[in-house]
Amino acid sequence: MNGSIVVHELDSRVLAGNPLGDPTRRELWIYLPPGFDPARRYPTLLAVVGFTGTGASLFNRDPLGEDLRRRLDRLIEAGICPPLLVAAPDCFTRVGGNQYMNSTATGRYQDYLLEEILPFVENHYPVLRWGVFGKSSGGYGAMVLAMGHPDIFQAVADHSGDANFELCYLPDFPAALDAWREAGGPGPWLARFWSDANQHRSKHAKPLNALAMAAHYSPNPASPHLGIDFPFDLETGEFRPEVWSRWQAWDPVRMAADAAQAARLRSLRHIYIDCGIRDEYALHWGARALTARLRGHGLTVDHEEFDDGHMSVSYRYDVSLPRLARALSG
Repeated sequence: MNGSIVVHELDSRVLAGNPLGDPTRRELWIYLPPGFDPARRYPTLLAVVGFTGTGASLFNRDPLGEDLRRRLDRLIEAGICPPLLVAAPDCFTRVGGNQYMNSTATGRYQDYLLEEILPFVENHYPVLRWGVFGKSSGGYGAMVLAMGHPDIFQAVADHSGDANFELCYLPDFPAALDAWREAGGPGPWLARFWSDANQHRSKHAKPLNALAMAAHYSPNPASPHLGIDFPFDLETGEFRPEVWSRWQAWDPVRMAADAAQAARLRSLRHIYIDCGIRDEYALHWGARALTARLRGHGLTVDHEEFDDGHMSVSYRYDVSLPRLARALSG
């Protein structure tokens, strides 16, 4: 017996008038387990995906692996994972992705999730409790959502999530500054990026990522550069510590240093963090630092490392999702 996918199209009030002009009509993919019974309540996971992805990306057929539906079907049929629901929204933006927060440079995407996506799911499906998971930017988003709203999300899985910003972000900036200068600034560079017939060129990766992160962590409506401040001067490359401090305020490692902030996570039923020890963005160090911070406040953290890099590690959902589903079922 197989699970099923239902795809909804929702018109968002929250995203109306977003500064990037991104669409407000969005898909929401819902996974229903084998033998779905609408009279039964299920643990439900919000899936927030990595940079350049959408919720639909989780269900793409992969001839070299498993999409999320087939993975969950297998785990549930084998009795490894309790039946669960998954809600996978589309939060893609013109800057290449999302950190799942409200920003004047991108839009109110955290409000979109909390005020529109979750209520819609609860009104149409039998939700028992909410958890949240994701990988990379999705891992970051999952952790920040759980930190900010432990009253809503009772379990979290952070796979290779952005953390320890000095190691994962600063190395991108020399290439990004060169690309923006050559194009005449971040705005012209972004227009050139979207006019390219191939957005997957490797040369685009660092400037796009640096631009997106700045749009989330240091927006400034008064800035002439897409309403964004940057932690390096765009003309000279001089470091701007006052802007970088705004990024640091969103680093989960620094957020977890606040005892009151960390204490809010005590109500969670499960905290899962993992990362490959060969992560190309040094995010295994972020995972270690975040885990140490949380454990230092007396929290129980399920932390694992594995021998792999950043890409193509969705097989790690075999570990995390059953643990979250069991925690939310109890």
